[in-house]
Amino acid sequence: MPTDLDATRVHQILDALDPEQRRVAEAVHGPVVVIAGAGTGKTRAITHRIAHASLTGVADPARTLAVTFTTRAAGEMRGRLADLGVHGVQARTFHSAALRQLQWFWPRAYGAELPPLSESRFGMVAEAASRSRLSTETTMIRDLSSEISWSKVSNVTPGTYPGLARATGREVNGLDVAQVAKVISDYEGIKRERGVIDFEDILLCTVAMMHEHPQVAAEVRDRYRHFTVDEYQDVSPLQQSLLMAWLGDRDDICVVGDPAQSIHSYAGARPDFLTGFARNFPEATTISLDRDYRSTPQVVDLANNVLHPPHFNGRSPGLVLRAQRPDGPAPVFEGHTTDADEARAVVGWLKQLAAKGIEWREMAVLFRINAQAPALEAALTEAGVPYVVRGSERFYERPEIRQALRLLAAHAQNTPDDPGLASVKAVLGGAGWTEEPPTGAGAARERWESLAALVDLASDIAAEDATAGLGPIVDELQQRAARQEAPLGQGVTLATLHSAKGLEWDAVALVGVAEGSIPFSLSVTPSAIDEERRLLYVGLTRAREHLRVSWSRTGGPGRGGRRMSRFLVGLTPGTVRDAAGAPGTDNGARRSRSALSQKCRVCGESLGTAAERKVGRHATCASTYSEALLVDLKAWRKEAADGAPAFIVFTDATLVAIAEAMPGDEDDLLEISGVGPSKVGRYGEAVLEIVDAHRV
Repeated sequence: MPTDLDATRVHQILDALDPEQRRVAEAVHGPVVVIAGAGTGKTRAITHRIAHASLTGVADPARTLAVTFTTRAAGEMRGRLADLGVHGVQARTFHSAALRQLQWFWPRAYGAELPPLSESRFGMVAEAASRSRLSTETTMIRDLSSEISWSKVSNVTPGTYPGLARATGREVNGLDVAQVAKVISDYEGIKRERGVIDFEDILLCTVAMMHEHPQVAAEVRDRYRHFTVDEYQDVSPLQQSLLMAWLGDRDDICVVGDPAQSIHSYAGARPDFLTGFARNFPEATTISLDRDYRSTPQVVDLANNVLHPPHFNGRSPGLVLRAQRPDGPAPVFEGHTTDADEARAVVGWLKQLAAKGIEWREMAVLFRINAQAPALEAALTEAGVPYVVRGSERFYERPEIRQALRLLAAHAQNTPDDPGLASVKAVLGGAGWTEEPPTGAGAARERWESLAALVDLASDIAAEDATAGLGPIVDELQQRAARQEAPLGQGVTLATLHSAKGLEWDAVALVGVAEGSIPFSLSVTPSAIDEERRLLYVGLTRAREHLRVSWSRTGGPGRGGRRMSRFLVGLTPGTVRDAAGAPGTDNGARRSRSALSQKCRVCGESLGTAAERKVGRHATCASTYSEALLVDLKAWRKEAADGAPAFIVFTDATLVAIAEAMPGDEDDLLEISGVGPSKVGRYGEAVLEIVDAHRV
């Protein structure tokens, strides 16, 4: 029975929430679906819901399973529940929860130990490829491995793969779909020959075990009666199958997600499980969280406009966020000539922020693919700015961290009262940590980054209690390791947009926001383009206050002529920094200023050629004129030329400019390049009459 103390804590839990979050916390009976926008406090809402249900006796914490997608997120959830005084809830990833069940029930169900988990599928995929006389180069094997993973989480068998692949346009390194299907089949055979399972088999085996052994299913369902699923927009068909097997015929489930942050379709994620939840559970309570507490109004407005462009007829999936923070600086937009120029400018921006007191670890530079990182690493190294390339996911499972914690525990057992932070530094110094990072990149740098992050974490713990000895600090480190509460990195974070999801920083720079990168050149279908838009949205919403968006025109041989991403059209002024004329020449300076003064009306970038400046847009940017109007203008021009060359009247570029500008009077005509007073006097009336005839 709930006690008076529990009642007091319930009031405290509910009073700490905004109205929408409170609705989530009070909806303790399932089914419940929460559509939670970026920065709206979804983890706060669902942990308070679990705490509220536990303290009021609606749910048993020991029979509650909270499922998420990363060990970091699961660790954060466990930490928040502990702070709320709730213990016993299992917060795990799908795979972690399933593996525990397999290890416990498999021997009883099948009379044998669970087959060991393969450490790597690369070798087995390579062997399967070689059986079909396919290339075993790293790129080919990596692509085949990804497709095997997709087929398994999507419940696609080798037999059904060819038809589905053809229907959905899937392609793997130019291979025929039948070849891919054979590799999938051979891979499964090799796995059976070796007596191992892979990562996806953990879920497949759990689902099969529960279907084949009703008694096992009954025991699992008795053990877990209350379910919460975070990031539900990222579930795959296989994960959905497992979730439904866990749930059985009950409906005590709360799912939370954001369709606007669905960016993992390549890995089998299906956001329609979230958007269609109410159809599958007609009695579901639906609650939306749209108050953004993370970002300033300036950041939120840009993100909203990228996701819901003003010129779109329809609405993109996802909420329109409402910023709750005070005003901040306007986002910075800059275009550059090369990737190297862009990287140097980003580093300059980061240094300016550091001079204002923002810590390096509160800054991030995000990009579409890893190949964009080297130019940034070079610029950061040259400027002496610390940085971290890989994220903190599975931090405590890194070999150097496991070794460091063992060394610290052994030292603390003998000398628990030694000065805490000083002893941590001394012990880790023997393991390879130094005050300054090693030069260059590679394994040595990554090891140092891990140890430096552990020192930072110990420093934070020591700061909370200056008298703490080594023993208490090590105890706290071990507790955080058990909860998978990973520390922030020591320097500026370099990460892909995909890996940045779920993280946030005070300052974020998005680089390479150009056509071919965002959207990516291989994303050609409408659904793929939509996902690229959502990916940019995710990147923008990582920033709390300072946001910089940039791109470059060229990035190496054969990559010239890039334009700013279509997703930014109409949202940013043209700020491309063109190279100035030759030093010491006034003409060069005048030419540079002239070029910068004329921007493309579509994308906002500077116009480079006379023809582009004449029509007011790049040749590669979408035109806005009526083809019928242009046809009529050209027919009139031919008649007006009276046998002379047509360009004497107006050039093609000028006619296009007239068609796009739709001038209403002679003054408007004079604003168009190539139309002077004499031509207005001679042809203006006729041109304006043709234009007027095409007005809607």
